[in-house]
Amino acid sequence: MSAPNALFSETILLLGGAVVAAPIFKKLGLGTVLGYLAAGIVIGPVFHGITDGEQIFNVAELGVVFLLFIIGLELKPSRLWQMRRDIFGLGTAQVVVTGLALTALAWFSEVFDWRGSIVAGFGLALSSTAFAMQILEGDGDVNTRYGQRSFSMLLFQDLAIVPLLALITILDGGRGSNAPLLGFAVAIGAVAAMILMGRYLLTPLFQIIARTGAREAMIAAALFVVMGSASLMQLAGLSMAMGAFLSGVMLAESSYRHELEADIEPFRGVLLAIFFIAVGLSLELDVLLDNVLFVIVTVPIVMAVKAVIIYGLCRISGSPHDDAIRIAFLLPQGGEFGFVLFTTAGTAGLMSTSTASLLVAIVTLSMALTPIGAALSKRLLRGDAHEELDEDFEGAGADVLMVGFSRFGQIAAQILLAGGRSVTVIDFSADRIRQASSFGFRIYFGDGARKDVLRSAGIDRAKIVLVCTQKKEITDKVVELVQADYPHTRLYVRSYDRIHSIELRNKGVDYELRETLESGLLFGRRTLEALGVSEVDAYEIGEDIRKRDEARLVLQVSEGLQAGRDMLFSHPVRPEPLVKPKRASDAFEDDPLAGTADATADA
Repeated sequence: MSAPNALFSETILLLGGAVVAAPIFKKLGLGTVLGYLAAGIVIGPVFHGITDGEQIFNVAELGVVFLLFIIGLELKPSRLWQMRRDIFGLGTAQVVVTGLALTALAWFSEVFDWRGSIVAGFGLALSSTAFAMQILEGDGDVNTRYGQRSFSMLLFQDLAIVPLLALITILDGGRGSNAPLLGFAVAIGAVAAMILMGRYLLTPLFQIIARTGAREAMIAAALFVVMGSASLMQLAGLSMAMGAFLSGVMLAESSYRHELEADIEPFRGVLLAIFFIAVGLSLELDVLLDNVLFVIVTVPIVMAVKAVIIYGLCRISGSPHDDAIRIAFLLPQGGEFGFVLFTTAGTAGLMSTSTASLLVAIVTLSMALTPIGAALSKRLLRGDAHEELDEDFEGAGADVLMVGFSRFGQIAAQILLAGGRSVTVIDFSADRIRQASSFGFRIYFGDGARKDVLRSAGIDRAKIVLVCTQKKEITDKVVELVQADYPHTRLYVRSYDRIHSIELRNKGVDYELRETLESGLLFGRRTLEALGVSEVDAYEIGEDIRKRDEARLVLQVSEGLQAGRDMLFSHPVRPEPLVKPKRASDAFEDDPLAGTADATADA
């Protein structure tokens, strides 16, 4: 079979495995991650449908890269600074204490020499960012206190890969004594370069592309930024995931973050699924079978030691019992970087290649057991409290989500902000975003007619969606999308004209308003006052016209556009009843809604 055909057939196998396994395991309550692992084991080690799992693993690792980019988008630098104690305090303690404990166990097992024991101990001390974050996302716990502490430890572990790789060079007796220091300096320089580029280049880049209106170019730019930053960090000796995370953090305060998140999300989901399948593909069943007793004893011991140490450190650092239990059962597995460390150590001669393969198999099996352990941890919880962190990035989670920052929306936003309400605003005009920013407003770039953008902007947590777009067809598209996918969300809509108002009422929106109604009423009142009518009388006339307009709309919704024509004023009304209504001026009172200039024109 030719290479292109082989690639095609392998892709079909991977996608088919994901499609079949994920729903089954989700239905069984075991989670999609375990389903992907099972699919990989069946496709690879069992039926040998795919034999080159390592190549697929390298490509699928982009799923972890995209995952860290999206996490970075949700963390402002200020929030990251607030987490510094957990990252460098709790994270450092976890890696050092766990690494030393597992090093001692490896030494006493008499399988490794002292150098191999150090590599094995610290390699197994690392946890899987992909597995842990996927479980947190699936349970909606990323922004809980325990979720943030878990992520802090995972983030430090990603940073720790640099000194651990340098440690292998030292243990191997590398001749270049300055190499570790040089590698560290290069890594620091790469991080600084990433921060500078993110601060001064990324937002202008997306502004230029957004102004063109080419959505495919925006998607390509998002992929370019993620993969480019990942490659830069990899060249500097850091992990690709770290580079993507830093670029995400640099864009966390950008007006384009919701659009970027929505564009990256589909790639992240598919590639992360393939990553977990690739982990299953890489499981060496023959190695496990040849060392079955060692594996059966080692895997639970390693996971138990890590869980106990993590629980203790979390309790010492202030976590309540339930949070410490959740973290301990979330992070006991080996991590992806263990694969890198053990393979590098085997190549360097610090351990045999068969021993390195055995350690890789142990890490893989511990990954497979993690979803089960996370589910079982709930039995050890003392309460059912679910503490949520306040979102530290502006907009997401606000009570009000506004789609479109037109003239109409800008005025409405002023009322809401003055009333102490937070508002997430998304708009698809790069120029409008730039102009609004110059006045101190904060709005996000995004197409409100896309479900993924609405979800990224926090529609799941919004109580009311305000649709303030300027074009009727776009407004209708947003309304239909929200009603179809978020039926319990209240919809307040700016209508284009009277006919549009009738259509929106027929669709069942909670509230609609023509942009010109209120301004036309006020304009007419001020004109009457200029002609000598008192302010009180002019106000009463305006209110009466408003009631007539509403009553006529009600009739038109049920009977058609021509209903209520008799309610329109087409000739001047004698001033007496207007100034001081006395009798049953039924023609005026019961004629509830005659038009303003706006209403007449719209009719």
